[in-house]
Formats: sequence, structure tokens, C-alpha cells
Amino acid sequence: MSRIKRALISVWDKKNLVPFAKTLVECGIEIISTGGTARALREAGLPVIDVTQVTGFPEILDGRVKTLHPLVHAALLFVRDNPSHIQVVRDLNITPIDLVVVNLYPFEQTVGTPGITMAEALEYIDIGGPSMVRSAAKNYPWVTVVTDPEDYDKVALQIKTTGTTSLEMRRELAAKAFALTSKYDAAIASFLSPIATPEAQDTLPQMLCLSLRMSQKLRYGENPHQKGGLYGDFYKHFKQLHGKELSYNNVLDISAAVALISEFINDRPTIAILKHTNPCGVGQANTLAEAWEKAFATDRQAPFGGIIVANKPMDHDCAKAISEIFTEAVIAPGFVETALEILKGKKNLRIITFNPQVPVLAPFEVRSVGFDSYLVQTPDRTSEDPAQWRVVTRRPPTESEKRAMLFGWRIVKHVKSNAIVFAIEDRTIGVGAGQMSRIDACKLAIWKAQQAGLSLQNSVVCSDAFFPFPDGILTAAEVGATAVIQPGGSVRDNEVIATANTHNMAMVFTGTRHFKH
Repeated sequence: MSRIKRALISVWDKKNLVPFAKTLVECGIEIISTGGTARALREAGLPVIDVTQVTGFPEILDGRVKTLHPLVHAALLFVRDNPSHIQVVRDLNITPIDLVVVNLYPFEQTVGTPGITMAEALEYIDIGGPSMVRSAAKNYPWVTVVTDPEDYDKVALQIKTTGTTSLEMRRELAAKAFALTSKYDAAIASFLSPIATPEAQDTLPQMLCLSLRMSQKLRYGENPHQKGGLYGDFYKHFKQLHGKELSYNNVLDISAAVALISEFINDRPTIAILKHTNPCGVGQANTLAEAWEKAFATDRQAPFGGIIVANKPMDHDCAKAISEIFTEAVIAPGFVETALEILKGKKNLRIITFNPQVPVLAPFEVRSVGFDSYLVQTPDRTSEDPAQWRVVTRRPPTESEKRAMLFGWRIVKHVKSNAIVFAIEDRTIGVGAGQMSRIDACKLAIWKAQQAGLSLQNSVVCSDAFFPFPDGILTAAEVGATAVIQPGGSVRDNEVIATANTHNMAMVFTGTRHFKH
């Protein structure tokens, strides 16, 4: 490819722009520019040609139309070894543009501003910028397109060394440019979609638009033979203070842990321990250390290599207790200095902070199901009012049982189905997760409690979906459970209720299922 002779520069983000432009000028490259970019370059003492001099047409409509002109796009799009193209640009006196440096109006940042109006948002939809980027990227065999200030140095180095850029670099930059415009358009589509409005919070998009930048290349996926990567803005919500890089499984566990603890974010100190995204123990007390003891007592085996999450800043006493077992990650809204010192004593322990004020749930959840297909659903964000729960047994729950129901119900929705949680008002006693039948989940939870040496007397049994048969209720009653909370809705509800009445158990129906497949 011949030497780069002419560049068009039009950027919103002017980071590192002037040094890069100086290099271009030193290499004998002519610069065309627009508006604020041209002013910034001139103020730096660099020669600039206004785009209006190239097009012979003024900027109009408050700057909405500047570069949308045949003399600009023909200069970018013509195929340099096509005789008919060459003849056209000669006849029309079009000078080729070999380098385009463009970044776009900050649409996503703008629409994220509280109180932004639709009219204000629309002004931040860039038209000319993406058009130039796409023209240049399409013609990458001859044109270099730069959309990221982080790429200025490597582009400048090649130009200084060879007078041009390599085909390999141009293709890499073109791919990056199309990824940028794709992400930009997806953000606009998402903003304009009905799902973006509060009144349409539970509306699914007719067109699923996702364009995410890789934020971290992971060592592997769920298993070493699988490749893995993290995309999107995970690290805007989380900050790693210590330990090894996060793995694919770590990210899944951390997300599940914070989703669960967010149920208790305004409660007294609460600790949850998770393994493979399932809670294996949750405790609540006046201090985090006491809450830890309750959570850990539920299951003293599963927490090995698990995830620990707190709803309050981690303190010295709790950190000291936690440090006595092997843990993959400890997560909290913050860490006092002495707690950090203790936990940093474990070289590989991942210490993570999260912002409790940031919404945990996205507008919708996406899951690949293979076959080039995806499932999309609104998240399980139901905020239930216990006053609407329906007592279906002769005996209503006591105040203590109500508190246990409220505690356990917030946990069981985060357990893989079939899910059963035995709880009292400030701790879990037994957890049964991911079983093929509900009676198996019930038996597993009971076995776990027995292995931990915990009594199920006067506990509440929480079920994420209805009991299809009375056997689960009978099994829970036999070990001392006195109350049940479940959605209801089985064709055998009457038999289930009768079994509860026979054993003087209180039962409430919530009317809401929290199945987690």
C-alpha cells in the first residue's frame, strides 16, 4: 500500500489527540477536521483543513450535517486498484482520504444521566461519525480507521516506520470499528425500546441487541478444555482488592452471592456462604462474626472452596473467623483495614467489594440454549408483601414462625430447584438443592442438618414451588418442622393442607413460584 497522505480527524474524546496529530503532521500527512476537533488542533499550532473546504458545502442544521457528503465518502470508499473508480475520482477531482480518526458522541454516558430528556438524548445520537467509520472500515484494504485513543501509539509507530499501516493492522482496526458502531447502535436501540421505560419494565424486546466488549480473557471456562471470557461492565460494579484473577466459575458464584445478599442489604448483619451458586448456609445476628458462625454451622463441609458474602463492611472479628477455612472469595460492600490485612494473608484469596446501591438485576436475562438460539426473560424481581400471603391451615403461624418464613423465603428463591430450605428466624438449618423430586430435596436438607448436628425442631420449611404430594410435608413434620411456606397451586393442595393440619403445622401460600432451573 502507498504512503498515507491525508487524514480526516473528528473526535469527541480528545484524549492523546494532539501528540498523535503532531506525529501525523511530522510524517507529512495533511489533516482534515471539523468543529471542536479542528479548534483543538489549531490551538496546538497544527495545520488543519476544514471539511467545508473539501466539500464546498457549509456545516448546517446546528452541525448535524458536516461530513455527510459524497466528496468525503467517495474519498474513503473508492477502491484504489479499480480503474473505473480511479477514473471517477479523477474526473470529480476527489482527493483520497487514507486515514480516519473518529470516536463518537457519548450516547450511553449521556442517557445514564438522571433526568435526561428524550430530546436531549436524541442530540447525542451520532450520525456522521458512524457513517465515516463504516465507510473507512469497509474499505480497510486501503484505508486505516482508528476509533480508540488507546490505538494511537501503535498506529503512529507504524506510520513513522513505514509511512503507512500493515494490512493486518487495518483489518484489526476495521473489526474494532464495526464492533464500536454495533455496540453504539445496540445502546440506542435498547434506549428507544419500550423496555427502557418504567411503565414497560416487564416488556421483552422484539429485537435482541447485544454488543459487549471483552473486559477480561479468562484462563478457561467451566472446565480447563473450554475457553472463557468476561464481557460487559462487571468491573463497574465490583472491585477486586486482592487475590488471583477471577475465573469463569468465580464470576458466576460472585453474581449469585451478591444477588442473594441484596435481599438482606438493609437488614442487620447477614452472612451467606455459597457453593456452585447455591447457598449452603445463611446467618443473621448483631455482628458479622456471629452471623458467620450461624451460616457456617449449617454445613461445615460445603464452604470449603466456596464464596462468602456479607451485607455490611467486613470487620476484624469476622475476617479472623473466615480466614480459618479455605475460601475462593470474600465479598462485602467494604473492608476495614485490619480485616483486609488478615484476609490478604491468604495469597490467592479473592477479596471483592460491590456497590450495594447499584441494582443487581438487569432489565432482562439471556441464556444460550444452543442451536443459534437464546432464551430471554425478565428477572425474578418480585417484591412480595407478606400481608398478602394466605394462611391455608387451621393454625396460623406464630410471630416467630412468620419471621422464619420471611427469612427463609428470601433464601429459597436463590437455591436451584427443586429447592427446600429449613430455617428459623435468623439462620438456615438445612438446604436441599437441585434435586429431581421435591421429596428428595426435602430429604437432602434433613440429611444435611443431621450431618451438621442441627435440630430441625420448631423450624420452618420453605419450598420454591408447590408440594406435588403430601410426602414432603409428612417428612418435614416427622423431624420437627412446625410451619411451611410455599407457593401453592398443586392439584393435591387439599391433601397437602390436610397433612399439615393433621400434624398441627401452620402453612401459608404465597402465590408466587421462584423456580430456578
